Amino acid sequence: MTADLRGARGYPSAMPSGSESGCVLVVEGASDQLALETLAERRGLDLRAAGVSIAAMGGATNIRSFVERLGPHGLRLRLAGLCDAGEVADFRRALEGGGLGAHLDREGMEALGFYACDVDLEDELIRALGVDAVLQVVEAHGELGSFRTLQKQVAQLGRPVESQLRRFLGSKSGRKLRYARLLVEALDLTKVPRPLDGVLSYASAAATGDGLVQRLPTELHER
Repeated sequence: MTADLRGARGYPSAMPSGSESGCVLVVEGASDQLALETLAERRGLDLRAAGVSIAAMGGATNIRSFVERLGPHGLRLRLAGLCDAGEVADFRRALEGGGLGAHLDREGMEALGFYACDVDLEDELIRALGVDAVLQVVEAHGELGSFRTLQKQVAQLGRPVESQLRRFLGSKSGRKLRYARLLVEALDLTKVPRPLDGVLSYASAAATGDGLVQRLPTELHER
């Protein structure tokens, strides 16, 4: 299942309780959430049935609050997560401070179910698909002209096409979210970025049992 954070200050309206099977998979933003939802659909994974709740935090800096309230010192839920390479330090400090490990490196974080994209989700998807395939998706959705215009901007001259595409995906409101689904839909399932496959596999394995969920305690919503 997915977690709607609206009205709950970033916290899911429904998730497993500490006494139930399930796993909360925390991600930085809505595009990460949609990419994982889409990949789960393509993998034939029913998130609700698997007991996996995906929660977009509204920014990596919120990870500490999530771990404190949902992890071993809070509701004692099973957790997993996905972040950008630049946010690894924030995630590591939150995991260590939340009682989930000590002196964690990337390998140690992955053992806990927390994976990092290199550099970010868009970079992972562009590398996995290749420039030509990404341009085909952009063209199919009527935005190749807009991309060509961006390429002519002074700041973009001489930059690798991969970097220009990353800039393009983040240059208009809603575009990053839109292409999160479109690019995952275009992926060859034998070439899925490792962090995406890894975190989904971990979360679904951690969420053993019947996947029942319940609403968060009222006091969590009101904080």
